[in-house]
Amino acid sequence: MPELRSIDAATGEAFGPAFDTHGPADVAAACAAAEAAFDAYRGIAAEARAAFLERIGAEIAALGDDLIVMAMRESGLPRMRLEGERGRTIGQLKLFADVVRRGGWAGLRIDPALPERTPPRPDLRLRMIPLGPVAVFGASNFPLAFSTAGGDTASALAAGCPVVVKGHPAHPGTGAMVAGAILAAARACAMPEGVFAHLVGAGNELGAALVQDPRIAAVGFTGSRSGGLALVKLAQARAVPVPVYAEMSSVNPVLLLPAALAARGGELGAGFAASLTMGAGQFCTNPGLVLAIEGAGLEAFIAAAGEAIAAHDPAPMLTGGIHAAYEAGTALLAGHAKVATLAQGLEGAGARGQAAMFSTDAASFLADPALGHEVFGASSLLVRCADEAELRAVLAQVEGQLTVTLQMDDADAAMAARLLPLLERKAGRILRNGWPTGVEVTHAMVHGGPYPATSVARTTSVGSMAIDRFLRPVSYQNLPDALLPPELRGGGTQGWPKLIDGELA
Repeated sequence: MPELRSIDAATGEAFGPAFDTHGPADVAAACAAAEAAFDAYRGIAAEARAAFLERIGAEIAALGDDLIVMAMRESGLPRMRLEGERGRTIGQLKLFADVVRRGGWAGLRIDPALPERTPPRPDLRLRMIPLGPVAVFGASNFPLAFSTAGGDTASALAAGCPVVVKGHPAHPGTGAMVAGAILAAARACAMPEGVFAHLVGAGNELGAALVQDPRIAAVGFTGSRSGGLALVKLAQARAVPVPVYAEMSSVNPVLLLPAALAARGGELGAGFAASLTMGAGQFCTNPGLVLAIEGAGLEAFIAAAGEAIAAHDPAPMLTGGIHAAYEAGTALLAGHAKVATLAQGLEGAGARGQAAMFSTDAASFLADPALGHEVFGASSLLVRCADEAELRAVLAQVEGQLTVTLQMDDADAAMAARLLPLLERKAGRILRNGWPTGVEVTHAMVHGGPYPATSVARTTSVGSMAIDRFLRPVSYQNLPDALLPPELRGGGTQGWPKLIDGELA
């Protein structure tokens, strides 16, 4: 098989040892091992599964500074960002360990038999069980938190599903180190052989083979719309289709409501620019679209944002391909007859993305749906609206999003209330007076949204609800205790939360 080398994001030069790449035969072997491990792994006690997740976090922490240095070089991301991302990666493993122990994920329900009823009601008991082996695709923009041991892997392992990861080719060194930590944890915790595998390859053949393998029961993906939709198509064409949970494309509109804009336009402009340019704009939740009604404060917003963007020194983008796509996207906006360039950042050598802010009017935006498409990087489009009706028309045309942000003051509350039903239909998370770049790993977080933000709008890839993607319900009717899973025997002996006759017990 061909070799894969790490590429320095800042210089474009290869460094370090060569990694052997994998092909269809390796996919088949990994999936067969995952299938063989499935029943044993899903039958492991909750405490042991939780301890495994925590041990993965401990093994990642034990990699120390070597992991950060490798990730910095392969991604071009700064040390502080990656140290925070490592903390988030370990934190979400701990979160899912806690979820496993608490047992709410099992969704236990018991409807005892009612023989005296006419007709008699049978004894019915329900729990959630894991789907089976899960394929996870590592993301380019989060080499730790959305990759080899990221949220998809953590939630799938928590659900009781073995995982086969296709590592992202932009950071093979980082992926190999983290994969080694997971395998070390599996050995230390006596997990079944095949509970985890890590495959690498630069082309599409490897990923296609993984999604098409009949032993894969679900897919987790974070990346481009074209990549996600290609995987969805492959998964649906199988003899037995499987779900693809793809987080894909979002421009995350920011609404500058009139009172807030009039009171603090300059402050909002500076805050927006900081959010836009963070991490070279390479966040799923980057504010790529700003909507404002013409009026007091808008010019102050533009001036402050433009000043900050013009002074921005660009950072390396994740890969040469991502940089080239960003340059093409900003060039299309700059050359559009109905789009004005408001500000550009400093130029940089190599694969460094020059920040940019553009502007158009609502009528032009409505006439050209392509203006609402994502440009992945530090680029944003301001749409100037004449009034609330025009703002609503623009929102109605906007595609499904991960986030929508309301910048508002008390005097904007009535308008916000009128807009909220529409915003709920458009996004998975609605923010007030913040910026979308930043996703907390908590129980109430949603990192998902209507298409094309994700391929399955009812799910999230961040937060404890992410485990639900890899579970399905099974109902047991009139089975004797000896055949029931322990948590459903008798009155439910596990001590986990359950519904008995519809009442929480």
